[in-house]
Amino acid sequence: MSSKKYSHLPLSTSGPVSTTLTGSSLLQTPALNKGTAFPASERKEFGLQGLIPSRINTLDEQCQRAYDQYQSRPNALAKNTFMTSLKEQNEVLYYALIQRHLKEMFPIIYTPTEGEAIQDYSRVFRRPEGVFLDIEDPDEIEASLDRSGAREDDVDIIVCSDGEQILGIGDQGVGGILISVAKLVIYTLCAGIHPSRTLPVVLDVGTDNHDLLNDDLYLGLQRPRVRGEEYDAFVDRFIQAARKRYPKAYIHFEDFGLPNARRILDKYTPEMACFNDDVQGTGCVTLAAIYAAIHVAKLKMEDLRVVCFGAGTASTGIADQIRDAMAVESGKSKEEALKQIWCVDKPGLLLQSMVDQDTLTPAQHPYAKPDKEWESKNHKSLRDIVRAVKPHVLIGTSTKPKSFTKEVVQEMAKHVDRPIIFPLSNPTRLHEADPKDLFEWTDGKVLTATGSPFPPVEGKDGKKREIAECNNSTTFPGIGLGCVLCRAKLMTPSMLVAATKALAAQAPALKDPDAGLLPDVEDVREISVKIAAAVIRQAEKEGLAREEGIPEGEGELEEWIREQMWDPVYRPLKKR
Repeated sequence: MSSKKYSHLPLSTSGPVSTTLTGSSLLQTPALNKGTAFPASERKEFGLQGLIPSRINTLDEQCQRAYDQYQSRPNALAKNTFMTSLKEQNEVLYYALIQRHLKEMFPIIYTPTEGEAIQDYSRVFRRPEGVFLDIEDPDEIEASLDRSGAREDDVDIIVCSDGEQILGIGDQGVGGILISVAKLVIYTLCAGIHPSRTLPVVLDVGTDNHDLLNDDLYLGLQRPRVRGEEYDAFVDRFIQAARKRYPKAYIHFEDFGLPNARRILDKYTPEMACFNDDVQGTGCVTLAAIYAAIHVAKLKMEDLRVVCFGAGTASTGIADQIRDAMAVESGKSKEEALKQIWCVDKPGLLLQSMVDQDTLTPAQHPYAKPDKEWESKNHKSLRDIVRAVKPHVLIGTSTKPKSFTKEVVQEMAKHVDRPIIFPLSNPTRLHEADPKDLFEWTDGKVLTATGSPFPPVEGKDGKKREIAECNNSTTFPGIGLGCVLCRAKLMTPSMLVAATKALAAQAPALKDPDAGLLPDVEDVREISVKIAAAVIRQAEKEGLAREEGIPEGEGELEEWIREQMWDPVYRPLKKR
């Protein structure tokens, strides 16, 4: 809903849009094209008479036509291709259609179908979108950003990927541009980030994917991935060029490989407002589900014992968010909070001797336990680790199907009243446990959230329990929105904790313990408002908010946020 009070803001979504375009040039501009919805006055003023059919449609009528066309496509990938084509013609119609069918279309425009599109990128390529930066031509970075056409104040969010670890399908090289594009679509859908104020970037550093290296149609650099000093220098040159060209932009790192994701994030976090969804987004949404679960279980964050089964990028990101929350809630140091988190990977429980042998990643190092604590215990068996630790929370990101066995789960249930168990591995065939089994093995006492959608579970009492999905799309868009609107100087751990608590506060389980631990993605735009407000307030507390005129009252702040969220509606056009 438009707010006259804040319609003067630069990012306001009220009032007409100015343009110099007319005729076919206007029709070929996706951000301004209304197709058959141009009113008679604009058809005359902008020279459109005779270029479109005479019947004037409403946006709802256009959406019905587009949805019928969408449904006629034979499979998920064909539907994805149709949506891409629609976006290239009419942005408002594209986003309006998805909003009307959000749950149905989310898997088509994002994971898992977008993964198929990325794998086929070079073979179905039609037109470029975004900026392609080539490690063999680093001197062109600044010029390439300039050629994108966006002016200094025109970019709010940059999503960049080097394509090494895409959506569970691994190294896709230059096809990584599509994950940058898809992530920005989610920002717009879920948090109202202006689509014309975003910039997708791929860092083409080669690929280790043998199929791509041997494919004559592959569009990226056909050479093994560059690593080491040359890679770091290239990434840094991009970051410095992006900050110089777009000083207000928030930078989102996406699907970087395990050797680089955490390292790059840690390097630039003290310097600028940046974010990595694989590390921080997954951690935030999981932490929000934990907050809701401990409310139901009547536990305190600072008292929790947590076992993370799987210790890759996602798992250590989750562990970091839990650690930070424990520290914020209790006043403990992060080092003290680390003692309450145990991480398990392929060699078993992470131990200090593994650090000494240089077999752990830097992100895993803090979670390595002293060997002497486990001298007389089996540190390779999950059941034995659970027996020794007596965790309140068990989180799975292992991609080892059915690894949360009946024995493991019942061992956990011996020691805590309400076991909190999150099998998060994707896709569904890789989940550590089926929620139905978890309820059966714990006599309905389990509190669970999953990494993929699952149907409700019916208990012995006939009640249906909703299964929450840890969907990052409920989290990272609101975080980015808050950071953009207050022009935060940095993204700090306490800002992420504030965002997480704002998400957890929307959990249905707070009102009904049989409901989900996280809100539904259909409510995501309102959730994003709450998250953005929390991020802005925390940034203000830390002296990191650089935008002036942020309202003091909570109701006014939310009104201020909503006025700056882009909606897929046709705004009047005005000749410039």
